[in-house]
Amino acid sequence: MASANRYALVRADVEGLTKRRFFYRQASDIYGGAAGFFAYGPPGCAMKNNMCQLWRQHFVVEEDMMEVEDTCIMQERVLKASGHVDKFSDFVVKDSLKPELFWRADKLLEDVMEKKIAECKDEGLIKEYKIVHNSADGYSKEELMEVFAKYKVVSPDTGNPLTEPVAFNLMFPTPIGPVGGETGYLRPETAQGIFLNYKFCKEQNGERIPFGIAQIGRVFRNEIAPRGGLTRMREFQQAEIEWFIKPKDYDHPKWDDVKDLRLTLFDEKTQLAGEDPKTVTLQEALENGIIRDKNQTMGYFLARTFLFLVKIGCNPEHLRFRQHLSTEMAHYASDCWDAESYVSSGWLEIVGIANRACFDLNAHANATKQDLKIRETLPEPVDVEKTELTKESAKLIMQHLKKAGKPVKECLEKMDYADLRALQAKADAGDPVQVTLNDETHEIPADKLKTTTKTVKETTITYTPSVIEPSFGVDRLLYTVFEHTYVERPMEAAGDAQKRAYLKLPAAMAPYKYTILPVDNKVKRHEKFPTIVKNLKKDFTRLNCAGSVDDTGASIGKRYARNDELGIPFAVTIDLDTFELNAATIRERDSCGQIRVPLADCAPLIHKLFEGHLSFADAQAQYKTVANQATQLVGIQATSTAQQVKEQEFAKKFADASASSSTSTS
Repeated sequence: MASANRYALVRADVEGLTKRRFFYRQASDIYGGAAGFFAYGPPGCAMKNNMCQLWRQHFVVEEDMMEVEDTCIMQERVLKASGHVDKFSDFVVKDSLKPELFWRADKLLEDVMEKKIAECKDEGLIKEYKIVHNSADGYSKEELMEVFAKYKVVSPDTGNPLTEPVAFNLMFPTPIGPVGGETGYLRPETAQGIFLNYKFCKEQNGERIPFGIAQIGRVFRNEIAPRGGLTRMREFQQAEIEWFIKPKDYDHPKWDDVKDLRLTLFDEKTQLAGEDPKTVTLQEALENGIIRDKNQTMGYFLARTFLFLVKIGCNPEHLRFRQHLSTEMAHYASDCWDAESYVSSGWLEIVGIANRACFDLNAHANATKQDLKIRETLPEPVDVEKTELTKESAKLIMQHLKKAGKPVKECLEKMDYADLRALQAKADAGDPVQVTLNDETHEIPADKLKTTTKTVKETTITYTPSVIEPSFGVDRLLYTVFEHTYVERPMEAAGDAQKRAYLKLPAAMAPYKYTILPVDNKVKRHEKFPTIVKNLKKDFTRLNCAGSVDDTGASIGKRYARNDELGIPFAVTIDLDTFELNAATIRERDSCGQIRVPLADCAPLIHKLFEGHLSFADAQAQYKTVANQATQLVGIQATSTAQQVKEQEFAKKFADASASSSTSTS
C-alpha cells in the first residue's frame, strides 16, 4: 500500500522547499554537520515560536496552569531517583563482521516486518507480521534475540549475522565543575524539572488540586541511529504538562465538552489482535474500557491534544492515538497513548500522553526525604482507619535488614494506610512482604511486620497526587505540519514545468502574516512608495503582526509564488492607483483571490483574518473583488468552486487510501 502514501511521493519536494527557504537545515552544515542536530532559520524559528505560543494559549491559559523553566543539566542523583540512569535505554545491534554498522534493534525489526507485510499475500502471515511490528518496542533482550532468529533478521547492508542486542543508555553525561567532582547529565526530558519544582508550585497554588505545571525547553538524547531529519534528533524541544490529580479521582469538570468528539484509537487489544484502529467517541471509549480505569482526565487531554494538532495544521484524517503495549510502557507509566501522524515514513509519534501515577513524586520524596504530599482540608471531620507500624516491629525490621533497615522503616511509616494494611494482610497469611526502594527490593519475614489500626477523627487528609502527562515533541510537530500543509498548484500556463508549491499553513502558524509588494519597478521607484511602506509597517507593528517587504526585481507573479512557499497568507500589493486612491490589493494565498482595501484598513483587516475573527469570504463580501491577472501570468488562477470540489474529492480519496495503508504502517 506504499503507493497510497502521497506524503512519500512529495517528501523530496518538501525537504527541498524547507531547506532552500531555510526553515531548517543540518546544524554546522558548512563543516559537514553531525547526525541528529538541526538549526532553524528565520521562518522556522518564527513557526516554532508561533506554535509554542498557540500551545500556551491552548493549554496553559485555558487550564490555568503554572509555567516553570528549569536547567538543561541535571545532577546524577536526580536522574538516578527518577530511574533514567538505570532504565533510559534502547537496544542496539551491530553487524557481526563490520561493527561500525549498527542499528536500533526495535526499529530494524519494524523495518523488516513492514517489508514482509508489503510483500506478503497470505492474510494469516500478514496478521502475524503486524503483531510483531506492533510489539517490537516492548520486547526484552531475550525476546528480540528469539524474534530475530525466527525471522532471520540480518544486517540490511551486508547480509551478515547481527550481534546480540545490548542496552545503550541514551543520556549525555557531563562533568559538573572544573575537576569533575560531580556527574551530571543533559536532561532527557523536561518533566523532571517540573517534579523538582512541584513542591514550590503547590505552595503557590494554595495546595489546591487538580492543577497543572507546564514547561517548554530543550532536551537531549544520544540516539543510536538518528535518521529522518526532524523526526529523530539528539537535541530537540519538548513542551510538557504535568497535571496533578487526587489518586484514582479521574473525573474531569470539562468532560461534557469533549465526550462526543470522535477519535481514531488503536488500543492494546486491537494491536495484539492484528486488527485495524477504531474510530469512536470518547464516551464510547470510556464505557467500553478502551481508555483504562474510565479515566476522564486522560480522555480530556486526548481530545484537547487532537484539537491543538488540527489548529496548527495537522490533517485530522491522518491522526490517530495508539495505546502503548504493556510490554513497551515506560518505567514510570501505568497507561500511555501516543498521538501519531501519518507522514511520508508511515505513522510517527508526535505526542505522548501518560498516566505516570505517583511514580516520580514518590521516587523524589524517598530520595530526598522531602514531604511532597498534598494536605487537603475536609469540609467536616471524617472517621479514618489509621494504620501504623508498631515500635517493636520497627526495631525488628531494622535489626533484620541492617543497613537498609532505617530507610525501609521510614518508607513503611510514610506509607498510605490502605497499602500498609495490605502488607499486613499478606504477613498475617504467613507470607513475607516486599518493599522496593530505589529499584532494590527488600524482603521482610511475616513475623517481623506488626501494625496497629485504630479509628480516629481527621479534619485533613494527605496523599501523593497522581500525574497525567501530555508531552509534545515540538520538532516532530513542525515536521508533520510541513508535510500535511504542502500543496502543489495545478500548472496551467503553457509550457510551465516549474512546480508552484506552497505551504497551506493556518495563518496563526505562518512565519510572517503579510508581505508588501510593489506590482513592478515603476511603482517601486515612485517617490510615495517608501512612505506608504513605512506607514503600513507601522500599522502592522502596532498590532504585533510580523511581515516582510519583497521589492526585488522579479515579476509580481514570481514574488507571489516564492512568498506562498513560505506560507505567508496575505500579500499587500501596491500599484500606481494606490498613490491616487490610497487603496491597495490584498491577495489571499490559498484561493489567490484579491480584494481592494483602503490603506488604513489593510493592517486591521489582516489582523482580524489571521486571528480568526473574520474569514476571507467575509472580507470579499465587504470589499471590492478585483481580477487576479498577475497570478494567471505564472500559471496560477484563483481557485474556482469546481476546483475546490475537485480538491476535496481527491482529499477524501487520499484519506481512504491512507487509512487502508495503515495495514503496512501500523
